[in-house]
Amino acid sequence: MTQTVGILALQGDFAEHEAMLRRMGVATRQVRLPQDLADVDRLIIPGGESTTMGTLLHRYNLFGPIQQRSAEGMPVWGTCAGAILLARTIQEGIPDQPALQLMDITVRRNGYGRQTDSFEVDLALPILGARPLRGIFIRAPLIVAAAPHVEILADLGAHGGIVAARQGHLLATTFHPELTPDDRLHRYFLEF
Repeated sequence: MTQTVGILALQGDFAEHEAMLRRMGVATRQVRLPQDLADVDRLIIPGGESTTMGTLLHRYNLFGPIQQRSAEGMPVWGTCAGAILLARTIQEGIPDQPALQLMDITVRRNGYGRQTDSFEVDLALPILGARPLRGIFIRAPLIVAAAPHVEILADLGAHGGIVAARQGHLLATTFHPELTPDDRLHRYFLEF
């Protein structure tokens, strides 16, 4: 089945997701306006700056259309800032920080500290097999709580917390899989 993956292209590292998917032979479409959503089967919300992205989602009238398409079952994946935008609750955000509030998770912005506290680590994701996935955490958020019906896919243990979760057709990762050559998480999302 041919599918087109939309990538929110208002700000952030959308080009890296697009390059990954094109290497995989997957059709992509940059989403900047509501009409861009009409031709996509799923959507990736990339990393970037969550408050800026939220402001731009409002400015370009994308909040309602994304929420509607998600309610209709369109798969949506948020990476880093995208995970913040998917969260029902945001800790340490600005007052009234805009968010899509699609996923029953609580996310803390800058969960590991400032930009200088960014790091890389090998992650165990059983859904992808035995080989670890390299996680690149850049001023990364942290999923501090998830509703019982949210599947926890990966965590960093007691000191690191939840870094990947799935709720039906929604996926949140607090790291940047698009910055590695490993396409397994993108392939996993394409199976939704």
